[in-house]
Amino acid sequence: MKLRRISLSLVAILWFLCPLWAQNESAKPGPVTVIKFGTLIPEDGSGRVLNHALVTVSGDRIRSVSTGTAQIPAGATVIDLSNYTGIPGLIDAHTHMTYYWSGKPGTTPFTESRARLPQETVFYAQANARQCLEIGVTTVRDLAAQNYSDLALRNLINAGAIEGPRMFVAGPGLHAGGAVPTLGFVFPGIERPLGQANGVPEVMQTVREEIAAGIDVVKMFASTGSFQDVTEHETFTYDEIQAAVQVAHQMGKRIAVHTYGPDGARDAARAGADTIEHPVDMDDATLREIAAKHIIYTPTVYHNVWYAENAKEFGWNDKQVADLDDFVRRNEETVRRALQAGVRIDMGSDAVYNSFGKNTHELEYLVKSGMTPAQALEAATANGAAALGMDKSLGAVAPGYFADIVAVEGNPLADVNAVIDGVRWVMKGGKVVVDHTRAEPGAGN
Repeated sequence: MKLRRISLSLVAILWFLCPLWAQNESAKPGPVTVIKFGTLIPEDGSGRVLNHALVTVSGDRIRSVSTGTAQIPAGATVIDLSNYTGIPGLIDAHTHMTYYWSGKPGTTPFTESRARLPQETVFYAQANARQCLEIGVTTVRDLAAQNYSDLALRNLINAGAIEGPRMFVAGPGLHAGGAVPTLGFVFPGIERPLGQANGVPEVMQTVREEIAAGIDVVKMFASTGSFQDVTEHETFTYDEIQAAVQVAHQMGKRIAVHTYGPDGARDAARAGADTIEHPVDMDDATLREIAAKHIIYTPTVYHNVWYAENAKEFGWNDKQVADLDDFVRRNEETVRRALQAGVRIDMGSDAVYNSFGKNTHELEYLVKSGMTPAQALEAATANGAAALGMDKSLGAVAPGYFADIVAVEGNPLADVNAVIDGVRWVMKGGKVVVDHTRAEPGAGN
């Protein structure tokens, strides 16, 4: 009996120590890499621009940021990007990564996606994930996917089985009784479609269900409006929105509220949502409340431009295209007014299907709507990190942050096209995932 007690004690000690050993293993510094930039825009809140910058990376984190006079650690791998400007990895705060379309003749995005199994969708979505990395997007907030396929894609990326941006996912999202497209599949034995909720008790239950399923952020569809539909009818009451916000925050999650119109935006602001997606025509009082509560506005201007340009592929008519164009005009005007009101704005592309790879064109429309290139870069970095609640580890090139770093040609502070078209090299979590510098004359690596 005494021997058995000793054995049990040893098991208990090992059970206690194993997590500590695992922590120590994960805390061990990885290989050291030093990256040389001609110019670095760290977006760390200091407003600095560093010339002849050195960024030292250990494992998946940034160890230090200094200038060319600093000592390079012995044995470090040196990557010479002196011909380029370094910026933080870009953050797309609104994507739908699992919306994939092959573009094959005779198919449309909708018919093809409806014919696939969820497992096939996750497999094909790898192409969208890769497109994000190619344009410097190292993090996305993915706001609604069928059948929790976004969780599977996130997990596979985190496990290293698929190469893609780090993902913060929302599952099917909350929608009211089918008033917006049902994003979750229906299975036998389930009383209501995934994500559907009507009334405060069901809203609270559904938020809890989605959090239990493993989502990172709650998405609530509080109005009509999607694809060619630019209507703005509020679909949840203020009490329902408030209930969703309350449960999300109680359970440590952030909540993004979809609304095409001002009514949903007003109620989302009153309820204290963390971000508000898409709305146009917000009144001055709502904009002031959004600014005062530090809520982030995700305008998603470019996605409707892209829809209008590709209307034929979707089978939409001239009237629907005209409606999209009108919404874009009002969206740009709302961004201008939001900027004047001091609202913080992030970059959200609302990318779907073949618009992946064009995510950062949203920056062009933010500048067109009144942002400076510097403000647009902040929208795609620091503001995106704030939208995720990750502003202490993402959105800047600074010690302790994830080593998500992009090299571009040109000066992003003078011309936002340096970010849109000039990405040449991308590091995510200390690993080089894109390198188009080797074939360029004079580009060392």
